[in-house]
Amino acid sequence: MSDLPRKAVTRTAKLAALPIGIAGRATWGLGKRIGGKSAEIVGRELQQRTAEQLFKVLGELKGGAMKFGQALSVFESALPEEVAGPYRAALTKLQEAAPPMPTATVHSVLEERLGEDWRELFLEFEDKPAAAASIGQVHRAVWHDGREVAVKVQYPGAGEALLSDLTQLSRFAKLLGPLIPGMDIKPLIAELRDRVSEELDYDLEAQAQREHAREFAQDPDVLVPDVLHQSEQVLVTEWIDGIPMSEVIADGTEEQRDRAGQLLARFLFSGPARTGLLHADPHPGNFRLLPPEEGADESEWRLGVLDFGTVDRLPGGLPDTIGHSLRMTLEGEAEAVYELLREEGFVKEKIELDPDAVLDYLLPIIEPAQADAFTFTRSWIRNQAGRIADVRSPAHQLGKQLNLPPSYLLIHRVTLSTIGVLCQLGATVRLRDELESWLPGFLAADESDEPDETDESTDETTDESPDGEDEGAVQGESAG
Repeated sequence: MSDLPRKAVTRTAKLAALPIGIAGRATWGLGKRIGGKSAEIVGRELQQRTAEQLFKVLGELKGGAMKFGQALSVFESALPEEVAGPYRAALTKLQEAAPPMPTATVHSVLEERLGEDWRELFLEFEDKPAAAASIGQVHRAVWHDGREVAVKVQYPGAGEALLSDLTQLSRFAKLLGPLIPGMDIKPLIAELRDRVSEELDYDLEAQAQREHAREFAQDPDVLVPDVLHQSEQVLVTEWIDGIPMSEVIADGTEEQRDRAGQLLARFLFSGPARTGLLHADPHPGNFRLLPPEEGADESEWRLGVLDFGTVDRLPGGLPDTIGHSLRMTLEGEAEAVYELLREEGFVKEKIELDPDAVLDYLLPIIEPAQADAFTFTRSWIRNQAGRIADVRSPAHQLGKQLNLPPSYLLIHRVTLSTIGVLCQLGATVRLRDELESWLPGFLAADESDEPDETDESTDETTDESPDGEDEGAVQGESAG
């Protein structure tokens, strides 16, 4: 494929062919069964063919189709093992690569946005892209001051393609739903659509990345490349070398996996506390594991974080209602947890549930926060997904009655996505350490810090979060 298909008719035709193709393969599978092949073998072949076509189309189209595929890819670990294998390779391809746009198109965008003399800004510029993603691709270059840089170039027509693809995909939500048991695909697509304008705005992305780069500049664990230049379709940032997270997942040592997982969890919870922003696109393509600096301990790998095109703005950090509810759940305070969920809108006014049943629903989900260290595995997340997806399960019946308030949607997705990556890594993580360090309200001591009568200013701050910034709760997973 030579360029990003922009005509709605072309893109729609490719996406519309997906259901037909799946139906055709089902017929092919029936023929194989009649011909004597076992159901297991035929099922495996069907899944492989379906995966290959689905993600070939998503990857070729880029835009919203590929964006959806990348968002879906982190949930691969939740698939039943007999299904996961064929999908795993196809999904992973979307995390690091996509067909590049022609060199002439890249040069045209650079000339339009940086001027006719754009080459004078670079000592070197590699025409072959180092990476291609959903709305743009990255070229390695050397800035005029000698620094190695990443030049992100947005595909022409990316905005139109994003909206067209996501609109079309929403029509196939029921068909695509079985890919991830226990997950409602339609809200995911709707949320991606709502973020289109932000995703395309490189000025906003540059601002968010600069704030993170400034805050983490001296951090021993996390590195965010600084921004050198931005314009409407071009973003120039510092280049960072490292092992792509997808390679750590595939071939990393146990030490690398555990370190990557610990730092990923730390960044998830420390980012909002330190910057007032939540990085909201945690798929493996956006992370690198960086080797220790010279003279540092061999175990001190660092996490490189890329792509701040989608962030959630949380001026006060994560609201303390999340920490309070998580702690109370771990302590078995069923009534208190139930009342907080009702106050926050997870249980609607007309719904009456048994608080103990709600607690039983939540406790397995937050198991990683109970132990000093927890090993995230594919089998664990499969069990969670299966428990919620099984229509015979009490968890499924209760989950249907719970509500996910819109203000919690993004952080719910980010948390689930991060857990998905941790399970792909198979990482052993001291999650409780990160919660105690960065999640307001998780430690009981936070409550004892409430002001006395003479400290009115602190009292105002305490009251502010639940009213204004109630986005994201760990038990947002309860929406099923």
